Amino acid sequence: MSGFHQRVFSGMQPTSTLHLGNYLGALTNWVAMQKTHECIYCVVDMHAITMWQDPADLKRAIREVTAAYIAAGVDPKQSIIFNQSQVPGHAELAWVFNCVARLGWLNRMTQFKEKAGKDRENASVGLYAYPNLMAADILLYKATHVPVGEDQKQHLELTRDIAQKFNNDFGPQIAEHGLGTGELGFFPLPEPMIQGPAPRVMSLRDGTKKMSKSDASDYSRINLTDDAEAIATKIRKAKTDPEALPSEEKGLEGRPEAENLVGIYAGLSGSSKDAVLKQFGGGQFSGFKAALVDLAVEKLSPIAVEMRRLLADSTHIDAILGAGADRADAIAAPIMREVKDIVGFVRSR
Repeated sequence: MSGFHQRVFSGMQPTSTLHLGNYLGALTNWVAMQKTHECIYCVVDMHAITMWQDPADLKRAIREVTAAYIAAGVDPKQSIIFNQSQVPGHAELAWVFNCVARLGWLNRMTQFKEKAGKDRENASVGLYAYPNLMAADILLYKATHVPVGEDQKQHLELTRDIAQKFNNDFGPQIAEHGLGTGELGFFPLPEPMIQGPAPRVMSLRDGTKKMSKSDASDYSRINLTDDAEAIATKIRKAKTDPEALPSEEKGLEGRPEAENLVGIYAGLSGSSKDAVLKQFGGGQFSGFKAALVDLAVEKLSPIAVEMRRLLADSTHIDAILGAGADRADAIAAPIMREVKDIVGFVRSR
């Protein structure tokens, strides 16, 4: 890893089974970034408990998400894979950032309003302060780049604000301890990374809604645990419209289901929507869906097979997470010690 100058941090919540949207929107990019960046990929189990989780289900989900990372091509020898709760610096730095971030900043976070709904007074403090923990996740490793979707851009902006305020608030102390990096201060301001060809995969039942783990209908998504038969059935049942496929991308306007399926094909094949339409334009959905079934089964069913193999031996997955946590903590612990020195905590050991 020492040959890389850019460090990537990203993670997913272990709240339920990962799906095609997670694969095309994140995992394929994670795999590619291993060749160009130092990558730290976390299973963010501390974020998961901002909403109540059954403990037994949470343990299962942590291992399942880890298996999905590996089955999709994330190499635990090349990248660091671990679950967040095993590295204490995440919680420690989050508390420091709770004291750096301003209440007004958190009040502007739209995701809290969406998740808390009308009963905001009954939401957990953890759900409200979630963005501060996300900032700690990233800055604990001084990550320079973060792959984010639309729903996380605001949180990354907050991370940059927190880093800047910490650098400003503790500027003299940072200089005193010789811990600054030029004019940037102690923490870098992480940059967003643009996602790949199909970052926004929509529901198979409603092309206006994002594919979601929380959708009541299992036919709305392709889970990474689905076998070939389930993948084929879901694509065949996917909502379409009666018109033929257009021959150019402009013809997809106002046709969300058609655009979604074309985007999925483009993402799985590593091509563009325009290229897909050049191939299938003018044809009916029946023929296109048959081709999409073949492609999806070819790309996705091996992931499900490998996940089942990995999950059959939980001790092996736990060993990967443990080794990853040791590697992550080797980076995080020295940075956290420096934060404590900067803030003014006494360290007697």
